[in-house]
Amino acid sequence: MKLPPEIQFHQDIRLLIYRPRGLLDEAAINKITSVIDDLEAATQEPFNRFSDTLEAHEVELNFRYVIHVSLHRRLAHKGRAPVKSAILATEPTLVHYARLLVLLTEGSSIKVRLFHEREAAAQWLSVPIERLRRSHRPRTTLGESLE
Repeated sequence: MKLPPEIQFHQDIRLLIYRPRGLLDEAAINKITSVIDDLEAATQEPFNRFSDTLEAHEVELNFRYVIHVSLHRRLAHKGRAPVKSAILATEPTLVHYARLLVLLTEGSSIKVRLFHEREAAAQWLSVPIERLRRSHRPRTTLGESLE
């Protein structure tokens, strides 16, 4: 499975990293949601998520769409092992939507938390901070079995 450049999957630590740049809109969210859906279908092992939104400078989303996607993810992940989704955000609009996601996933198997510092996210996800830095490239890629 070929991943878009803004998405990395670290098989060894079961972590998907999403780094949107510039505009964050419905098309961008549809793309990451589709990748997550595909990875969950292709692998039976749970994996955590980290969204580094520090380079997303424009947001074109609305509450209705965010609620729709959140409900889709809740239902798609129902019955699966719990996972963590850390969102690194400082831009006010993204912080607002991240807080909404925290509320909308409450009580589900997807635990979402908002972070303002990369170090705190790494600690919560139990991964080395180096893996969450922008300069880090995955050692492994998705294998042939997922294509």
